[in-house]
Amino acid sequence: MTPANIGLDVLAHRVREELSLFDYPDREWVTPCRDPDGTAVHNVVIVGGGMNGLAIAFALQRERIDGVTMLDENPRGEEGPWVTYARMITLRTLKFLTGPDLGFPSLTFRAWHQAQYGRRSWDEMVRIPRQEWMRYLVWFRETLGLPVRNGVRLTRIEPRGELLAVHLLTPDGPDMALTRKLVLANGMQGAGVPCVPDVVRANLPRDAWAHTTEQIDFARLAGGKVAVIGAGASAFDNAATALEARAGSVDLFFRRPELPTVNSYRALESRGFFRNFADLPDADRWRFMRRLLAMPMPPPQDTVERTMQHPNVRLHSEAPILDTVFDAGLVRIRTPQAWHEVDFLILGTGVGVDLADRAEFSAIVKDIALWEDRYTPPPAETDPAAGRFPYLGPHFELVEKRPGTLPVLRNIHLFNTGAVVSAGIVSGGLNGMPWGIPRLVAGVSADFYRAEVDRIFEEFDHFDEPDAWEAGRTRAGPI
Repeated sequence: MTPANIGLDVLAHRVREELSLFDYPDREWVTPCRDPDGTAVHNVVIVGGGMNGLAIAFALQRERIDGVTMLDENPRGEEGPWVTYARMITLRTLKFLTGPDLGFPSLTFRAWHQAQYGRRSWDEMVRIPRQEWMRYLVWFRETLGLPVRNGVRLTRIEPRGELLAVHLLTPDGPDMALTRKLVLANGMQGAGVPCVPDVVRANLPRDAWAHTTEQIDFARLAGGKVAVIGAGASAFDNAATALEARAGSVDLFFRRPELPTVNSYRALESRGFFRNFADLPDADRWRFMRRLLAMPMPPPQDTVERTMQHPNVRLHSEAPILDTVFDAGLVRIRTPQAWHEVDFLILGTGVGVDLADRAEFSAIVKDIALWEDRYTPPPAETDPAAGRFPYLGPHFELVEKRPGTLPVLRNIHLFNTGAVVSAGIVSGGLNGMPWGIPRLVAGVSADFYRAEVDRIFEEFDHFDEPDAWEAGRTRAGPI
């Protein structure tokens, strides 16, 4: 066993000891239930085994809510984007931000890193390497014994009275599970699909282009001409990856006259915002989030430098893509300035939010309230894209478009990009996780308690077990 593994074993033991200090009350309190036909019912199914899904499962574990399972479509150790389509060198957030640990110091990435590499290595680190973050999440999952079914994809959500039937595609074929609560912690694409310009989708063969959220064989781009559309972080990450894979040239095309340099998120990073935004009136939430969604996010400086250090990269500002043609094996792109010929096109065009684009919502989407159904902004603040975001309740739960038509919607909680307009930036990255997850779990716990209240009163009303102190006195006499 290497010293690093010994350090992690010691840390895992310390985690379990620390958690045992907070065991009270230590009994599970949500009654297992079955469908009328006898089928076992999960209390909570979490879709997504990445950092948010793991943190939610841990929080439910701390709440003593059992009957929880997680599903993830990726193989074990590949949950989330970190070792699949994320192409940055390090996480974009600062190294000292915490999240999945839920306030337990020994569960932080810092504790995990120092257990293997020491304090000096931590002090010298600027940002967390993304592969190390993935290794940390695997250790986090194993240390806490969190249950994840890998290789399982959600295909359809179907109401079953007060329950939800989640239809799945597994390595063994189709499957179905029943659950009382469904939490969608499936990240950037959990409430929509990648944005692909019509001139790309309609005019180019599928093997001539890829979106940055997809797997890309960069080795086959060696020596070729590559075009990247977009000026955000992922566009630059993919441009840099292509250049490092020895692409002959890379051209980045973007609509703006210059690269953005101001990250508006920074103005909102406060405990007050993270904790209280979801409780603001609709008009306030709309004006904040509409403004935020409309503002360009700059690529990180180190990402730009990583790209621009290569001599064979060119930036094209004020160059929206007006048309494309596939001719003799080449992709031809028209901008206002000229036509450009390349061998392959990469789209850094982001991911939209529209539940109608997600097949799993097909049976219920017509009943889900969107912001456009619940709030009419002033004419100057109209924004159809923001209006398509789901209108969520205070604990990330879906809301009925017409009250009373499908009450079971409140048992579906969206802890993904779809929550942004309703809850702010607390369901994506590390920044807001310490506030978003307790809010979510508080709502899940409250719903279970309300459903169990009659049983709990019955148990309380008939409770007749002697107190431990009284039982001790009976056995040993007066004290």
